Parts: sequence; C-alpha cells; structure tokens
Amino acid sequence: MWYRGSIAALAAAAALNAAIDGAQAADEAKYPDWSGQWTVILTPGLAGQRVKFDPTKPWGPGQGAPLTAEYQKVLEESMADQANGGIGNYPSATCRAGGMPRMMSVGQFEYVVTPETTYVLLGGEDHYRRIFTDGRDWPTAIEPTYQGYSIGKWIDEDGDGRYDALEVETRGFKGPRAYDGTGLPLAFDNQSIFKERFYLDKANPGILHDIITVIDHALTRPWTVDKTYRRNPNPHPNWTEYYCAVGNNQVVIGKDNYFLSADGLLMPARKDQPPPDLRYFKQTQK
Repeated sequence: MWYRGSIAALAAAAALNAAIDGAQAADEAKYPDWSGQWTVILTPGLAGQRVKFDPTKPWGPGQGAPLTAEYQKVLEESMADQANGGIGNYPSATCRAGGMPRMMSVGQFEYVVTPETTYVLLGGEDHYRRIFTDGRDWPTAIEPTYQGYSIGKWIDEDGDGRYDALEVETRGFKGPRAYDGTGLPLAFDNQSIFKERFYLDKANPGILHDIITVIDHALTRPWTVDKTYRRNPNPHPNWTEYYCAVGNNQVVIGKDNYFLSADGLLMPARKDQPPPDLRYFKQTQK
C-alpha cells in the first residue's frame, strides 16, 4: 500500500510540475525576445564623443536641445570652463554615476525580462535599472537615485496575445547629472520625468528602439529622441569590464578640479591655478 501511495504521490507531483512549467512557458511566450547584447547605433562622422542623448546628432550644442535661456548659459559656461582646463557641468568626469538619460547612451546593454520586473544591465558606474511591471502605483515617497524609479506597462498593440512594446515612466532623481561630456544640462532641481517606449523594429528584430521623451525644467518643451540599439549576432558575446576610476586623472577638491600627473602628483588644471587649501597638513619649512 505504501508503495502504491508513493507512486501516486510522485505521479501527482510530476503532473503539477508539468502544469507549472507549461504555464511558465506560455507566460514567457507573451514577451518579446530582447535577449543578447545590445549597443547604441551612432550616426558616423559626427563631432564629439560617443555619449550622445540623440545619437543622430553631434554632441553639446549640436544636439539642438530646447534649453531655456538660463540653462543655455549653463552649457556655454560649462564648455568655456572645459576649454580652460576645468570639467564644467560634467559630473561624470569625476566618475559619478551618469544616471538617466546618460546611462542609456553608452556601454553594452542586456535585458532580463520577468513578469514583475524588467532589468536593464549595464557596466561601469551605472550598474542597472529596474523597471517594475507588476501593476504597482507610485510610492508616496521615492528615495532619489541617479537612475530614478521606473514603472512600466507591457502593451499588446495588435491583440495577438503577445506584447509588442514596453511603456515606461521614470522619476525620483538625484544629481548632478548631464546628458553628455560638454555638460549639456538637466535642471538642477532633479525633477526630471522620462517617458520611454521600447519596441523591436518591425523590419529588423535585431534593432531595438527606445523613444525617450524628457520633461525637465531646463527645457522650454518636452524633448523626444529615438535611440536605437543593435543586437550582437554572436550568441556568446564578449562582455567588457569598465571602471571609470581606472586611469582617470581628474581630482576635484572643494569646487576646483586638478590633474593627477603620471607620477602620482597633484598638478593644476588651469594656468596660474592656486593649490588647494592645505590647512590640515603640516607645512614643511624650507
């Protein structure tokens, strides 16, 4: 009797597991295939570094951001300071996390999709994003972060039972943050709101679109760009490891930045720049 009971219990457990596995497989089939390694598609021949909010335009002023007069001045002063050896309005030069939206402009991306959360994995100082898709409401208080707090919703546009797009809203930031290395600014109040729509290109599933709209007090109107990413066809891509602090020679002390020389000594970044305040060091008498 015990033997028969054990066989029956094992058979019931196997049937239950099969049902669960089948349900999970059916649930996973609802979601698009975003697997693999993705990198930003850039328009070749443009001025400036690779980190651009709009990858189809040059960086800085060439982005054509609809800045207010106040923040247009911030950009101009940032670039003038950089021309004089400073870092301007570019906090990422000191290896701070870039946050949104800069984090969606650089590096290698991997998407991990689950029913409750979609994870965007990155390298460097911006490690990952969590996009909650479990139907939650906005919390009454958000702990500010560089990447912000993201709530998303999957959309089945054609009613075929499979999701076509992920719509996301992100808010709850801390700063400072900038779009790119020129110091193209976001508002210093950190009240940015980002609305995104992710979807695979209908003609080429090897291309992923992220249409981002920025609502920010540094702008005269919402600013929308279509960021596109290309999937690496290699099923086993090389994932590089990157740390900003390795080889970075920018040193900020107080409100001034200095350079670290090749022999490890502090040196000025500007002509006739005074040394930092050394009041806590015993001065050597000569």
